[in-house]
Amino acid sequence: MVQQYKLNITKDLVERLREAKAIVLVDYKGINIEQVNQLRSRFRDENVDYLVQKNTLIKIALNELGITALDDHLKGPTAVAISMEYEVSPARILTKFKKEIMEGASFPSFKAGYVAGHVFNPAQLEALANLPTRDELLSRVVGTMAAPITSFMAVNQGIIRSFIYAVSAIKDNKADAS
Repeated sequence: MVQQYKLNITKDLVERLREAKAIVLVDYKGINIEQVNQLRSRFRDENVDYLVQKNTLIKIALNELGITALDDHLKGPTAVAISMEYEVSPARILTKFKKEIMEGASFPSFKAGYVAGHVFNPAQLEALANLPTRDELLSRVVGTMAAPITSFMAVNQGIIRSFIYAVSAIKDNKADAS
């Protein structure tokens, strides 16, 4: 009975992890229940699964998917944040939570992450979390692409304006001469 229960948990983990764009292992040691609930709520709001499970079961599920690089990090209290939509969501949410709720405490902390097929250490996850959002990056790209066109239009308007002033001045000179 217990074996079947563990097999069901592992099967569920494999299904969750299979389509994940980001898997982040979190050391939640030192965080109280109220703070855990706030963190879970933030993850839920961003469609990120956050769960605590036995390290052995997490390891079995990851290994079944061919992810063995996180095995060394599965020691001590471990929670898993799984994002199906955005690669940076788990890292960004945890970093923002630590800054706002934990007031700069060293916990909860990153253990490691598996994002877009690459293993990330805690420092890399912090850097990933501090990147601009996708929308901000897209707006920067559009702004950069639009800048030459905007400058070109401003230069052309200046030329046309100068031409109109010159024609107007010639007209005024001819009107004064007659």
